[in-house]
Amino acid sequence: MSSEGYPRRTRHLPHSPLFAEPVHYMDHNKRAKLSYEKAKAIGLSYDMTIDDLLSLSPKFWQLHNDPAVLLDGGAITLLTIQYNLCAGTIARYAKRRPELLPLVEDLLRYRKHGQYMMTELGHGLDIGNIETTATMLPSGDFVLNSPTPSAAKFMPPTVPAGLPCVAVVFAKLIVNGEDRGHRPFIVPLNDGKQMCTGVQSKLLPYRGGPHPLTHSLTTFRNVRLPRAALLGSLEKPADLHANLMDIIHRITIGTIALGCLALPFMQCYTTIGTMYSLRRRIGGPGRQTPILTFRTQQAPILTAAANAYVMQALQRWAIEKFCDARLDGRVRHGIAAIFKGVMVQHSQQAALGVSERCGAQGLFAHNQMTCLHNEMRGIAIAEGDVLGLAIRLVNELLIGRYAMPPPADPNSLLARHEAGLFADLHAIIKDVPHHRSAEVNRLILPHCQPMMEAIGHRMAYDAAVAQGVRPELVDLYVASVVRLDPAWYAEHAGLGRAAQHALETRAMDAVLPMLGELVKEMDVFAYVTAPIVEDARWGAFVDGLKTFEGNARLDDVLAPLRGPLGVQPEMVRSHL
Repeated sequence: MSSEGYPRRTRHLPHSPLFAEPVHYMDHNKRAKLSYEKAKAIGLSYDMTIDDLLSLSPKFWQLHNDPAVLLDGGAITLLTIQYNLCAGTIARYAKRRPELLPLVEDLLRYRKHGQYMMTELGHGLDIGNIETTATMLPSGDFVLNSPTPSAAKFMPPTVPAGLPCVAVVFAKLIVNGEDRGHRPFIVPLNDGKQMCTGVQSKLLPYRGGPHPLTHSLTTFRNVRLPRAALLGSLEKPADLHANLMDIIHRITIGTIALGCLALPFMQCYTTIGTMYSLRRRIGGPGRQTPILTFRTQQAPILTAAANAYVMQALQRWAIEKFCDARLDGRVRHGIAAIFKGVMVQHSQQAALGVSERCGAQGLFAHNQMTCLHNEMRGIAIAEGDVLGLAIRLVNELLIGRYAMPPPADPNSLLARHEAGLFADLHAIIKDVPHHRSAEVNRLILPHCQPMMEAIGHRMAYDAAVAQGVRPELVDLYVASVVRLDPAWYAEHAGLGRAAQHALETRAMDAVLPMLGELVKEMDVFAYVTAPIVEDARWGAFVDGLKTFEGNARLDDVLAPLRGPLGVQPEMVRSHL
C-alpha cells in the first residue's frame, strides 16, 4: 500500500504557509474562502489536461486518491466539482466545439471557478422532474428561469469567491412551447465580487462538522443566454430518460471517484489510532503500559488497516472494469455503485470505531476523525446517494436486466453470503405482480443496501486474493464482514458465535505484529495533522491555544467556608 502507483503530487503542500495556517479558531467565512485557495493549489499540482478528463487517465484517479483530502475536505469537494463535473462535462462537447477549449483550460488552470447545478430543492434525487427552464426565444437565445421556489438549485457553492464563476446548469429545454427534455447550459454566475444579472445566491448556514463551504440556494430570473450556451442538440430525443442519463454521465464517474476518497480516510484513521494508542499509557511511574496492549483498543485499528488494504485492491479492480468500454454500460455503472457503497461503509465503520477508542480526544475536529466522518456523510450523498444507487441496482439485478461479474470462487464464504441473500430476495420478487409493487416496497427495498454491500464484500475479497494482498489481512477482512451479518453465517454457514469469535481472534493475532509496517506503508503521516499522535505535536498544539490568565479574586465564595480567624471548620471538628 505504499505510494507506488499513487504518486504523492501534493507532498509539498502540508507544510506550506497556505496549509499550515491554523484554522480551528478561524472565522467560518474566512475558512470557506481559504478552501478555494487550497483547491487551486492541489489542482495545479496535478497539471490536469482535457485528455486526462476525457480518458480518465491514471492522473485523474490519483487526484481522487490524494491524501490532501485529509487536510481540507472542502477543498477536494470544490476541486472534484470543478474538474470532474464542470470541466469534464464541457470537455465532452469541446471535441465538436473547439471554441469551448479556452473555457475548459481556464477551469483546469484555476483562472475561473466552476460549478455543476442539477439538484433542486424540491426534487432531490428525482432529477427527472427538475423544474428549471431554458426557453428558446425567436432570436435563438434562451431565457433561464426558476419557476417556483422548489426549483432553486440546492447545495452548489455559488456566492462570489474572488474569481469569475461559471456553471453547468441543467434545465428543461423549451422550444416553441414544447418540452424537449433536459440539457446542460453554460451559465455565468458571478464575476468573483458580485452575482450576474438575474442570478440570486442565498448562502446556507454552514453544515457543522466538516470543513465549511459556502453551500447555497441559487435561482435564476430571466437570465439571458446566447445560443452557444446550450451544450447539445435542440432536437427532442427519442428517449428522454436515456438522454438524461447520457448528459449527466460525469455523475457516474463521480460515483466511483468520490468512493476513492475513502481510502486515504481509512489510512488516516489507522495511522492516528495506532500512534495515539502507542503514545497513550496507563499505570504509575515505572510500570506504564500503552493502551494498544488491549484487544479492545486493537480491534477497530486492526480492522481499519485490513479493510484499507482490501479496499485498495477493490479500487484497482473497479477502476479497470469501469474504464473497460467493452463492458455493458449498466454493469460499469453497477460496479461504480457497489464500489462507492462498500468504501463508504468501511470508512464510516473505521471513523466511529477508531475515534471512540481515542476517548474524549476523538471528539475534537483538530484530531481530524470527526471532521472526516462528517465529510464522508456528504460524500455518501454526492454523485449518487448510496441508498438510491442500491435500490436501483438491486431491483434491476433481481428482474434480470443484467448481471454483475460472477465470483472468482463461488464457494468462498462471502460469495455464499452474496448468493444466499440474492436467492432470498429473488424468491420474493418472482411472486409479485410488478417490481414497483407495494410488496417490493415493503419486502425488497429495505434489503437493497445490505444486498449491494454483500456483492461488494465478495468483489473485494476476490480482488484482494487475485492481487496478492497479505492473507492475514484478507482473513481479518472476511472475519470483520462476517460480524456484519452474524445470524446468516450461523444459520447457513455453520459458524456459530464461538466460531465467529475464534475466526476474528485468530485473524487479529496474525495481523497485530505487522501493524507498524502496515502504517508505514500507508504513507499518509505527512498529511496527518492530529496533535494527539506525538508528544512534540501535542506540546506545540497546547502552546498555540488561546490562553486566559488574570488576577481576579472571589473572596465572597471562600470566606463563608472559613471559621473564625481563618480556622478551617474541618480542623476544629477533628479536635473535638
